[in-house]
Order: sequence, then C-alpha cells, then structure tokens
Amino acid sequence: MEKRCLFPQAGGFLHGGDYNPDQWLDRPDILKEDIRLMKLAGVNCVTLGVFSWVMYEPVEGQFSFDWLEEIMDRLYAEGIYTILSTPSAAHPAWLDAAYPTVMMVKANGERNRHGGRGNSCWSSPKYREKIGIIDRKLASRFGSHPGLLLWHISNEVGGECFCPLCAERFREYLGRRFDQDIQKLNQAWWTPFWGHCYSDFAQIEPPYSNGETSIPGLLVEWKRFTTWNIVDFLKTEIRIFKELTPQIPVTLNFMSFSQKLDYREAAKELSLVSWDSYPAFHNDQETLYETMAKTAFHHVLIRSLKPEKPYLLMECTPSVVHGMPYNKQKRPGVHRLACLQAIACGSDSVLYFQWRKNRGGHEQHHGAVVDHLGTGDTRIFREVSEVGSMLRRISEAAGSMPGSGAALLVDWDNRWALNEGRLAGEQTKNYEKTCIALWKEFFRRGVEMNVVSTEADLSGCRVVVAPMMYMLRPGTAANLKRFVENGGLLLATYLTGYVDEHQLCYMGGFPGDGLSALFGVISEELDTLYPSDRNGIRFADGTHWEVYDYAEVLRVGSAEVLGVYAEDYYQDGAAVTCNTYGQGKAYYVAARVAPAQMWTLFERMLKEAGLPVKCLPEGVEYHQRRGEKDVYDFYLNWTTQARDVPVAEGEDLLTGHPVTENMLRLDPYGAAVIRRLAPEE
Repeated sequence: MEKRCLFPQAGGFLHGGDYNPDQWLDRPDILKEDIRLMKLAGVNCVTLGVFSWVMYEPVEGQFSFDWLEEIMDRLYAEGIYTILSTPSAAHPAWLDAAYPTVMMVKANGERNRHGGRGNSCWSSPKYREKIGIIDRKLASRFGSHPGLLLWHISNEVGGECFCPLCAERFREYLGRRFDQDIQKLNQAWWTPFWGHCYSDFAQIEPPYSNGETSIPGLLVEWKRFTTWNIVDFLKTEIRIFKELTPQIPVTLNFMSFSQKLDYREAAKELSLVSWDSYPAFHNDQETLYETMAKTAFHHVLIRSLKPEKPYLLMECTPSVVHGMPYNKQKRPGVHRLACLQAIACGSDSVLYFQWRKNRGGHEQHHGAVVDHLGTGDTRIFREVSEVGSMLRRISEAAGSMPGSGAALLVDWDNRWALNEGRLAGEQTKNYEKTCIALWKEFFRRGVEMNVVSTEADLSGCRVVVAPMMYMLRPGTAANLKRFVENGGLLLATYLTGYVDEHQLCYMGGFPGDGLSALFGVISEELDTLYPSDRNGIRFADGTHWEVYDYAEVLRVGSAEVLGVYAEDYYQDGAAVTCNTYGQGKAYYVAARVAPAQMWTLFERMLKEAGLPVKCLPEGVEYHQRRGEKDVYDFYLNWTTQARDVPVAEGEDLLTGHPVTENMLRLDPYGAAVIRRLAPEE
C-alpha cells in the first residue's frame, strides 16, 4: 500500500495546536517563552488566526498583518510550521453594526444580536464580500511563506439561518431541485394531504418554528439546503486559495457526527479532512474503554470521508474540556493513549486547543499545554512532551493507511429522515447510537470497519452492515444489489427501505426500490415495543436473542429463515433470514437486539468472507496501518490493569525493543506499536 505522508517537510506527524499570539502582543516575554516551551514539548506546527479577523481589520478597510508575519517568521526559524486559518468563524462588531443583515436569524424569525461565534448568515453578500477581501490578502501575503503548511477554512461550521436572504435562496434551490415545476414539488412532498399544495415557489418558507413543520419532505430538504448553502459559502473561500495558492492544501475542522451539516458534501471541496475530538473522559455512564470505543468510531467516520489519504486531528484537549456538565481532568497516562488512538485510526497529527490558556473570555478555563501558571514543569506539559517524543519514535508510520474489508453504512439524509418521520418510537429510534453499538462489536474483536455512505464504492469490501436504512437515496438499492451480486455479504435491519429521498413511502412493500428481492422478504408490519414488552428470537441450535424496541412482521419469499420470534401474535414468524443473491448473501434482522448477541452472526459472515478476528482482552483496542513494505499494529490498553495480548513478531517502535514472543504484556494505560513486514496480499 502506498504511503501518503501529508507533510514530510515537518518530519512526519504534526504536533502542536491552536496558538493565539495576538492575545499577547503586549507581552514579548511570553511570546519568546512560548517558542522555547514549544521546542521542549516537541511542537512542530501551530494553527494561527482562527478568530483574528478583528486583529487583521480592526476598523473597516484598515488592515494589519505585520504582527502575523513576524510571528510566522519566528516560528519557522525555530522549525515550527504554520496552519493558517481564515477568520470567518467570528466576524468583528463593526461588521454587523454597519451591515445588520450579516447576522443570523433564528427559527422563530428573530434576528440575533452581536455575540458568540458562528453567528454569520451564510447567504449574506456583504459577509462573503468582506471575508473574501481578508482571504485574498492572506493568500497574497502568506501563500509563499516557507512555513505555511495548510489553509484552515473557518472553524467548526454549522448552524441554520432563517433570514429573508436564506429563505429566498431556499426557494431558488427548490426551483432548481424540481426543474422549476411546482407540481413536481407537490407530488414529491405529497402536499395534497391536509391541503398543503403550493401554486408557486414564492409561497414556500423555511420550516419556521411557528410555521410549516408538518411536511417531512420539506424538513429534510431544508437540511439538505442548509448543507448546500454552507458548502457554497465555503467554496467562496476555498476558490480564492485554489486560485492564488494552488500548491497549499485546504481543510476544515469537522465535529464528529454533526446534526446540521452533511460532511460528505463539504469533504468533496477539501484537500484533506480534519476534526475536533472532545470525549467525556472518565464519566459515570460508561467505562473509559467504552468512551474511547465511541471516539474511535468518530475517528473512522471522519477518516472515511477521504479514505485515500490520512486525516488530521485538528483539536483535542491535553487536559480538561470546558463547557460540559462535568469538566473532568484526564488521568495520568490517558492523554498519551488518546493521542495514540488518533494515530492508530489514521490521523497524521495530534493538535490541541490550545497552546496557552487565555486570561479571559469564554474559554479561559479550557485545557491547554501551558496553564495560567506559565511554566513547563506541570504534569500536563510533561505528558504533552511525552507525546511529542512518542510521535518522533513512530514517525515512519506517517502516511501509512488503515486497511479494511468491512464497512458500516451511515447516512446523514437517513438520520434526518428517521428523526423527522412520525413512526416507531419517538424516544427509541436512536440511529446514531445503534450505528455506533453495531460498529463497536467489530471493534472489540480487532476488525477494522470503515464508516461509509450508501453511495460509496463497495467493491473493496467483503462484509457490509447497513442498519436502519429507512431512506433510500437514488442509487442506493442498485449499489447494494451490485455488492451482493459480486459476492459480498450484506446485513440489513428493521426499518430498511421505507421511503425515498423525498420521504415518500415505497409502494408494494418494504424494503422498497427492489430490495425485497435482494433480501427475499417483505416487511408487512412494524411493531413498536414499550420498555415493559418482552419478546425474543429462537434459533435451531438453541440460541436465544432478546428483542426490544422494534420487531417487524415478515412475509418470506426466497430467503432462508434462520431465527423465529418466540412470543406475541407473530410467534414462530421469521425474524432473521438469509437470501442468496448472485454470488453473495443478504441477511435481514427484523428486530432490534443487543449487538453483542448478534456476534455469532457477524462472526459467521466474517469467517465466510475470510476476514480475521482477533482475540483481544477486555479493554484492549487494536488497529493496523499499512505502509509500502511494513504494517504497524497498534495495541492500546484502556484499563488500570495489565493485559496480556497475543501479537505477531516484530519491533515495538515505542520501546525500540524486538517482540519475539507471541504474547505481549501491556501495562495499565499501556500501548505498543509493532512494526512488522507486510504479508503478501
């Protein structure tokens, strides 16, 4: 597998994070000390300018970039590179004072006042004009700076705007979507119900909180529009840098599984993807291993947006978060392990928010490498320095890529449709939780599983799990049929194929769009269970699965019945089936059961597909990155007890020692990165 190191000039992995020297321009002693401490901590990269618009342009039309150039020059002279951000995430007060329409409008129609961040209207021509001026000046002045690695567009974008400008753009968007034919829209949204037909696109409004919220097609289309509008704004920024500095890549920092923005669409415009990771460490609801298993899922979700190259961990905290119900400190040793998890999942960086804590402002108590104490002898600073040393020891792995023959299908549109659909249980749909829970069963056995959309090319996969595919986008059914026909093993669940992209129910039985032939079953009914309801699934070998939340009543066609219901009016009816289709097989699980109980079925599929399963001790995580000649096996122990792990022979890059035994002991919060020769494929 070809290695694709993102920034070889920086020596492999990036280590550093958000740096805000503009807050300390009156303290040259602090700026000097920062560079000394960065070198001690093994920092080779910082992110500048994320919220610096007012420093670049303190008064409209008056610009100041000398301070930034001086900082970048000093950093580069000491071997520290720069990721330079555009400041569009927080516009200055003078902008909305002079041009009030740059402010967002809430769902109730009320325009926001100045404050916070991410408070700018995506449609505002003035907002786009003004940030475009800043971006062109940044590109012209710093695009050829030898220390510049990457353009960082805005920051954690998201949010809906309901202003008149956005409402008009929504109508224009719908006109293009439905070929300027209002009857096509009426048909797609089934507006004759309740007499909600439109006679003109001008009559359509966004789903204001006191307006039209009863048309499922409109609700999902508004979310698609919001993504389109945000991405359209981002493209106005990205276009400038591609024009003036085509040699410098661009990124945008995502935030796990965003509710508002479909990251698939944004990722198409980026050179590489990145994200900000803030798990709730050491909480009362789950073990640390469970917390980090969920974090690994989000790493893989972001990685899968551009699977052909590594991604970046753009932000994490070296210590404590801010703004959560409980702002818990990471326990000693956990930070190193969390950073190594990101690398194991395919990141080529560990970057923090932030380098130095700010004295005031909203995030003055957010974790940082340098605390208000201001010295390099704190526990946090020492642990960050250890991470810097660790990244140097494993630097040869930079650019290597995780491999996978398994995939979980996850779609933003589908989540929106499920959430807006008036069916099943309002409190128990839990699409995201269900996806993560299923993914974690593979994770527990060391099976690398990508997280991809229903439009992804599945030709490199052997096993695909597709939970709750309630909405089928155009091409989804054909993609799945092609995958199984060519020998793939597919598993789908209840709530599959109920509606099309417009939220119209399929006629002729679920799953629709021809998928009933793929699975060899038709779902006639969906039974929603109360918490007090009980049912189960029986198998011929005596195995029993507990059913909760949902159970579909199936009509069986060509499928083989593997398991039947144990109780209720659908007792002895099919609950788990397998249908041979072409060269592959399509499994259907018609009820919600705990993913751990489903493992025997998953294991059967993996064995048939020839995908290896590892025997990992409780609380140990495994990943593999593959280079051109070597593979790197990552083992992470998330427990406070030592764990013995079966391994292959090689060299542990963390210790520099050879691994000659087939069993390796990991200390509490211990880890190993074992390099070995890649087997021939």
